[in-house]
Amino acid sequence: MQTEVLYSPAYATAKLTLAAGEAVRAESGAMLAMSPGIAMETSTQGGVLKGLKRAVLGGESFFVNTFTAQVDGAELYVAPSLPGDVVAWPLNGQLFVTSGSYLASSAGIEVDTQWGGGKTFFSSEGLFMLRVAGQGELVLSSYGAIHHIDLQPGQTYTVDTGHMVAWTDGVQYAVRRVGGWKSTLLSGEGLVCDLTGPGRIYLQTRSQDAFLSWLIPQLPKPSSS
Repeated sequence: MQTEVLYSPAYATAKLTLAAGEAVRAESGAMLAMSPGIAMETSTQGGVLKGLKRAVLGGESFFVNTFTAQVDGAELYVAPSLPGDVVAWPLNGQLFVTSGSYLASSAGIEVDTQWGGGKTFFSSEGLFMLRVAGQGELVLSSYGAIHHIDLQPGQTYTVDTGHMVAWTDGVQYAVRRVGGWKSTLLSGEGLVCDLTGPGRIYLQTRSQDAFLSWLIPQLPKPSSS
């Protein structure tokens, strides 16, 4: 699978070029366009229980679409629902992805939910995250542009939880309040995540929660009549 990211960083899409017999899994609704010679199959990818776990706990779609090329050079375009960036990640191992950031991957990669433990109890990301493992090409999306930081051993960065996209296996993390309860409630920052290397972290420059906090008060109020 060859991946080309187009129109980055505001309205990015990924062009996937496949060899005959090569398969790609993508989130339901991620397909933008495809050339002739691609067969699509929709399934829960692992059974109903796994589909439910991925949807209810991991925040992803219940169904997963598998696109299989029948000819060499078949092209598939995938795009996220929100305006933002896309990054292609050659994966050999595992990493952790926040809800809503998984877009597509080659057939050698498995996506499952991962228990985050009590340290994520107060995080807006919830108790569960996605564990993506295997070997192949992984395509992630963001709301806003994607920025990566390579952490050295022992180096720590503090990131707002709403701006996290993914991090490699080996990065240690802990969610905490930005300050006291007054700062947490009034500063607009809320909860933050301390991430310690070695490893790479991916951040998004916009936050869905922050956008909704701005948008909802602007919506027309229902008339009392």
